[in-house]
Amino acid sequence: MNTANSKKAFELAQNVIPGGVDSPVRAFKSVGGTPIFIEKGEGAYLVDIDGNRYVDFVQSWGPLIFGHCDKTIELAVVDAVTKGLSFGAPTQVETKLASKICDMFDSIDKIRFVSSGTEAVMSAIRLARGYTGRDDILKFEGCYHGHSDSLLVQAGSGAVTFGTPSSPGVPADLTKHTLLAKYNDIDSVKKCFENSKNIACIILEPIAGNMGLVPADEKFLQELRSICDEHETLLIFDEVMSGFRASLKGSQGISNVVPDMVTFGKVIGGGMPVGAFGARLEIMNKLSPDGPVYQAGTLSGNPVAMFAGLASLEKILETKDLYSEFEQKAKRLVEGFKKAANKNGIELQINVRGSMFGFFFNDMPVKNFDDALKSDTDMFAKFHQAMLKEGFYFACSQFETGFICAAITDEMINDCIESAQKVLSEIK
Repeated sequence: MNTANSKKAFELAQNVIPGGVDSPVRAFKSVGGTPIFIEKGEGAYLVDIDGNRYVDFVQSWGPLIFGHCDKTIELAVVDAVTKGLSFGAPTQVETKLASKICDMFDSIDKIRFVSSGTEAVMSAIRLARGYTGRDDILKFEGCYHGHSDSLLVQAGSGAVTFGTPSSPGVPADLTKHTLLAKYNDIDSVKKCFENSKNIACIILEPIAGNMGLVPADEKFLQELRSICDEHETLLIFDEVMSGFRASLKGSQGISNVVPDMVTFGKVIGGGMPVGAFGARLEIMNKLSPDGPVYQAGTLSGNPVAMFAGLASLEKILETKDLYSEFEQKAKRLVEGFKKAANKNGIELQINVRGSMFGFFFNDMPVKNFDDALKSDTDMFAKFHQAMLKEGFYFACSQFETGFICAAITDEMINDCIESAQKVLSEIK
């Protein structure tokens, strides 16, 4: 596989962009080699600047339900662009998209659109603090909620602690209000509440996608709901990744647990930059201009992103058996990987939720971040590099999630499994 143009492009990019990339994981540091520079997308495929084509199991990290350059979404975007890129003023399409989302979720009476998942989570936490009048928040090791200061924390000594900054530039005075607990471990959550009577909210990915795919146990979610009710603390589901991906209603289409607030991103923009957060009426009424909690953004509700999101959501609703087909393909893919790995004496753990899939080179089931860290990342890097040469593009980290889109065919799945069998036999 020739990647000379990508190598040259990466060298040039490093002269003017930190690390040569605008988001760190893209630098391929965890899998080795040179990042592939993309020329265009075509349905299920990515095409790089050297002309190589790859079946894309990343799909822009989730939002492309129907693959690259879907005609329905493309036409909606083109039509919107001809009327203007941005107004900084209300448009009717915002109301249309908001109404569709609110109608789908029992937990959401109103929703506010923003420009990214990071912004959605940051704003939701501010609203939770304003609503409850409390300062502390509780998050879980391995769950990523964007790069805002309060959420860039690392574990201190022991399983439960107030967070300390995990990045220079983040003041300790901010992260001291962030408590850390272990995912799928309710005892660690109870200890947090013993340490603080000032917890405004618990935030988690109910289907974690940023330590690899690690779903929360239903009993764990139920116990979180009970603890939040007992302490009058808000429960926030971060569904920036799982929303409209794990099912039509994200985790809420799988679990019986209803959160107080939900954050979205990615999919509701159909591939355009967008995020959102929503909740029941009494919480959202605290948000400016109705209430005292301030949040604003010139590009919030951007009309091009709104039209793209509306076209995508309408197509999702019109497509019969979409998520069952996604799940069948995802299961067949990772079960094929597992069979090939076991045949070669390699331990592999797999998970699937709707169109989301994950696999760990690990000899034990992965239930939390500590478990995920025990995975063989060297093996994953070798697998990633070899599968890239075979024409299959996976997330460039062991600790990310893969996605099936509607353009991925059964034949592509079969070809990928065959390539995995070949690759695993060579690198065992």
